[in-house]
Amino acid sequence: MSFLVFIGSVALCLVVSSALLQRFEEAAKADGSLSFLVIGDWGRKGAYNQSEVAFQMGVVGEQLKIDFVISTGDNFFDSGLRGIDDPAFDESFTKIYTSSSLQKQWYSVLGNHDYRGDVEAQLSPVLTNHHKRWLCLRSFIVNAEVAELFFVDTTPFVDKYFTEPGDHVYDWRGIGPRKTYISNLLKEVDLALQESNAKWKIVVGHHTIRSAGLHGDTDELVKQLLPILQSVSSGELITFSSNGSEIIYGYIHLVHELFKQKYIAIQFFTSGGGSKAWKGVVNWRNPEEMKFYYDGQGFMSVQVTETEIDIVFYDVLGHVLYKWNTSKQLHRAW
Repeated sequence: MSFLVFIGSVALCLVVSSALLQRFEEAAKADGSLSFLVIGDWGRKGAYNQSEVAFQMGVVGEQLKIDFVISTGDNFFDSGLRGIDDPAFDESFTKIYTSSSLQKQWYSVLGNHDYRGDVEAQLSPVLTNHHKRWLCLRSFIVNAEVAELFFVDTTPFVDKYFTEPGDHVYDWRGIGPRKTYISNLLKEVDLALQESNAKWKIVVGHHTIRSAGLHGDTDELVKQLLPILQSVSSGELITFSSNGSEIIYGYIHLVHELFKQKYIAIQFFTSGGGSKAWKGVVNWRNPEEMKFYYDGQGFMSVQVTETEIDIVFYDVLGHVLYKWNTSKQLHRAW
């Protein structure tokens, strides 16, 4: 049975580079466990309860002794950063996430709002070197021993950003030609997932694959990325998605996806309530599929061992909204 997950500062060690996916090492705890927080859609200079969410993240981070933080994108509103010296970086990140427990590595992907600014600034090694806990790349892999995390750049997949940009100007440097970029990325992700021997595989992207929120499913990801996730396992497949683009928080969607004439259980987790929320738009699905939905502010914690994953959703006051757990048997070598 195979499982796939779609959701002090440790020095980064680059170990292998492929065409698109750089690999970094992140040490697990001495007992082999791993714990981290997931947050998305946050960079609003403390407004819209961003500071309140950050405070509670610090409290939970201390309780769980987290190893790192994942950002699912839309890191700086409304249009990313203007450059590596943009004061918005300090105003929305450095001066907001000040708790000692959050002074760990932040692994971040880009969201569509980030693409409206100077993308190269967020990706710049100059910014990373100056702020040691900040790491943002388009797509990359983190090997955390008990789990392997695959970060995927989902914004270039979405057609409307190219065909109907409206008043927005997107910074597409580095991804052209688009079809080639997407094709190569999908091949890299597919190969990396197939070759991974990790106990747990975690895929993180900005846009939702399945969602009951305002934007709904991302059709381009359903057509192009989802089949790769489905093909990772020929048996039961459990997928967590941690995406911020809905500007909602706390969504679990359980659905059986038909793949090669076989239904595979898929789970999608959304964490996008780092600041502005409360859209009030819910496209309700079958209650047997949609287990939890909350469109306010908050964040998510994840604890991983060789045999178990525990996920908890917290609101802006740090109250536990929902808990989810799954486990698997260890296979013994005889």
